[in-house]
Amino acid sequence: MDRDGRPEIHYTSIYRAFRRWQACECFDAVFLESVVRLEHDQLLDTSVIHGDGTTTAAKKGGDNIGFSGHKNMKGDKVVAFCDRNCNVIAPFVSAPGNRNESPLLRDALPQVIRIAREARLDLRDTVVSLDGVYDCRANRKAIFNRGMVPNINPNPRGRKRTKRGRKPLFDLAIFKERFRTIERVFAWEDTHQRAGVK
Repeated sequence: MDRDGRPEIHYTSIYRAFRRWQACECFDAVFLESVVRLEHDQLLDTSVIHGDGTTTAAKKGGDNIGFSGHKNMKGDKVVAFCDRNCNVIAPFVSAPGNRNESPLLRDALPQVIRIAREARLDLRDTVVSLDGVYDCRANRKAIFNRGMVPNINPNPRGRKRTKRGRKPLFDLAIFKERFRTIERVFAWEDTHQRAGVK
């Protein structure tokens, strides 16, 4: 506030600056540089990357909003990937809260590959660890086609009999890492307001 009690910076000025930086892809450049710096400082461990999605509440509305019956709230859904050290290695892919997470994985994977290529990360034979909601042939194929190995918790989907055929690869020890990696990332994300959502 100035001496007359008027705000020195109006909120619309901040919003216009935010949208200008967004249009110029400044945030993408900053994110990419952060991944490059982490790789340069040898702080990334991409032998396993963990992916998951979460719904962030948006009680006051905003863009890209939908009602999530699972969490019983209005908000938007994001899918992200992190390495074994809780470093986010790809931008969040956002969708309305009522969208199914599984197809969003196929939108998120190209972002992972783009960042890896620009940051010169080698993701060949990297294990992609996901929970059962992503267990489908299309997601496994999308991961295999990019030279990575899916480690997805099998989803029985109410089957009363064991599914015939060769069982897909699943390492429980790798899967358990999710609770100290991607779940921690989303716990942090849920406790912070994100611009343009809340």
